[in-house]
Amino acid sequence: MDSRDQLSAEQLRAARALLNWSRVRLAAKANLSESTICECENGFREPNPRNAFAMRRALEDAGIVFTVEGTPSLARSEGQNSGRHADNRNWRRRAR
Repeated sequence: MDSRDQLSAEQLRAARALLNWSRVRLAAKANLSESTICECENGFREPNPRNAFAMRRALEDAGIVFTVEGTPSLARSEGQNSGRHADNRNWRRRAR
């Protein structure tokens, strides 16, 4: 793990917003607690390298690309017709 694995609070919030993910969803994908995500996003603490790597990996696996400047963007393949990532369709549970 190196400095490229570090995430700022702003990067974390922006990447999550691009995916339209809740903190709970990012926590589940990164195998971390929601409170860890919240504390990192609000700048209460810097994520340790292992947690930063887990969050970055979850975001990148969902299609987020971090530029050299550190700005997150959502990678889209040609032919993707939806504004949502394909994985988002399966996330919500049906109300019973």
